Amino acid sequence: MKETTNFSIGFIGLGLIGGSIAKSIRRIFPEAEILGFDVDQNALHLALEDGTLTRTVTAIEAMGECDYIFLCAPVHYNIAYLPILKRIMKPTCILTDVGSVKSDIYRAIADNHLTDYFIGGHPMVGSERSGYEAANDRLIENAYYFVTPSETVEEKKVSEFRTFLEDLGAIPIIYSPERHDEITAYISHIPHVIASSLVNLVASKEDENGMLKQLAAGGFKDITRIASSNPVVWEHILLSNPEHVAAGLRTFIEQLEGMIAAIESDNARDIYSFFDSAKNYRNSIPEHATGVIRMNYEVYVDIPDEANALAKAISHVGEAGINLKNIGITHNREDNEGVLRLSFYDNESAVSAAVLLREQGYQVYER
Repeated sequence: MKETTNFSIGFIGLGLIGGSIAKSIRRIFPEAEILGFDVDQNALHLALEDGTLTRTVTAIEAMGECDYIFLCAPVHYNIAYLPILKRIMKPTCILTDVGSVKSDIYRAIADNHLTDYFIGGHPMVGSERSGYEAANDRLIENAYYFVTPSETVEEKKVSEFRTFLEDLGAIPIIYSPERHDEITAYISHIPHVIASSLVNLVASKEDENGMLKQLAAGGFKDITRIASSNPVVWEHILLSNPEHVAAGLRTFIEQLEGMIAAIESDNARDIYSFFDSAKNYRNSIPEHATGVIRMNYEVYVDIPDEANALAKAISHVGEAGINLKNIGITHNREDNEGVLRLSFYDNESAVSAAVLLREQGYQVYER
């Protein structure tokens, strides 16, 4: 990155992602000037109060001298701001975004003749929490960060931006906008559709006693976890990436039809091949890599049938200063060992809890 003296970075939107990147910049480059614009005045107040922002601005025109400008608002707002940015950005400015779909923003960038400025970005991070209050200065650390340069942006700018992300601790990977949207469709957007379809399938067979819901608390709930995502967010994402999502779903339907045919014709070889190929590919996926879909960090614990055993296990974790995210009891143990499920915010906490509980004599199963 350039010398940080007099280096200026503007943020349009200070939610979870924008706020986290701004906080990372402040931690790594404490001398940088960071400007913030947001319709949420509380976010601006908090970012100014904790020292993340150098100053807030009431109009985007105030960012005319910025070296970098991050578009971190919803995409329709980002697009609306482009004509203003076109008028005020200096030629050396790098304009970037953090959106999970690139097609809409790139069409708008081309329409506004801003391709010489624009390098799209998409950090592969997320949280069940949102807003500046949930932002933290290490959210993008060791996370893959898509970099999608426009066709006419200078290679010098791309190299500079990539180095900047590496300085923040992220792992930049460079792809075209089209390939980015295809990749995220297959590893994020389509899985969300399939998970929701599975939930709707089971719901359609629910009985008046709600027994399927009770029995689904094991492996089924785990593989459909992402179906609990915000439906408004996913409505917008799917409508922004229709070509790749529709193509992937058609391929998925073809694979299901092939499995139906194999089952109905007693084709043991094809049935075995279906599961074997999936098993081999899944087992080749790195265990602790940061991907588009947020990971769960969980341990399962066998609890003896004795007084206060459950409370004691949880107490051991709390007294050690390990931050618990969630606690659950697993009655359906078809796919999970251990009756007590403890969820954590990161892998380090999960590992520490597992070691601690084993030292206390508990049988622990890590996920």
